Amino acid sequence: MSISKKVIVITGASQGLGDGMVKAFRELGYRIVATSRSIKPSTDPDIHTVAGDIGEPETAQRVIREALSRFGRIDTLVNNAGIFIAKPFTAYTAEDYANVLSVNLNGFFYITQLAIAEMEKQGSGHVVNITTSLVDHAIDGVPSVLASLTKGGLNAATKSLAIEYAKRGIRVNAVSPGIIKTPMHGEETHAALGNLHPVGHMGEIDDIAQAVVYLDGAKFVTGEILHVDGGQSAGH
Repeated sequence: MSISKKVIVITGASQGLGDGMVKAFRELGYRIVATSRSIKPSTDPDIHTVAGDIGEPETAQRVIREALSRFGRIDTLVNNAGIFIAKPFTAYTAEDYANVLSVNLNGFFYITQLAIAEMEKQGSGHVVNITTSLVDHAIDGVPSVLASLTKGGLNAATKSLAIEYAKRGIRVNAVSPGIIKTPMHGEETHAALGNLHPVGHMGEIDDIAQAVVYLDGAKFVTGEILHVDGGQSAGH
């Protein structure tokens, strides 16, 4: 077992933003632990996959345990797993509410607690939370209360954790995306969704991946909410 390369854990890693991050960090030589409900085994010996529901504490425990047994350390955790349900506020069901809280909040809490405990032993580490610019700038016609409730909480937690662990060598940041071209948005929706951004188009998966790459190398940056949203959070 070698610990000479940096090790990154990425949640929600089977498709979309998570898959883009896996590719970006692998190109930089990182060793990767990738997890999601539906993730498949990897043929790359430097990519270890763990299938499971990140909202369950047992999954978080398994991810961290296998990261340490396989690669010996955890340098970075990216809390990318998240779900978005666009419904009028009064149409949300108890199941919708439970599902969003489970993935977006429980999926952050359990694995981040375990990862930071390991980072403290090392005296270094970095956590990046993927949130949403809808927290800062709600859009008429895009109902997003549950997203704002949960991802807004992650923005606040990012700053709180950054201060709590600043003197212990652990940084905590967030990337706040606009609407990104992922499999959840059909191509027929791209023009309309693009017009919701001041720049007039949607973002690309690599825009978010490279933002995370930047933050991981930015040693003097902590407590930052980096908006990668085509100007969405600035106004319209």
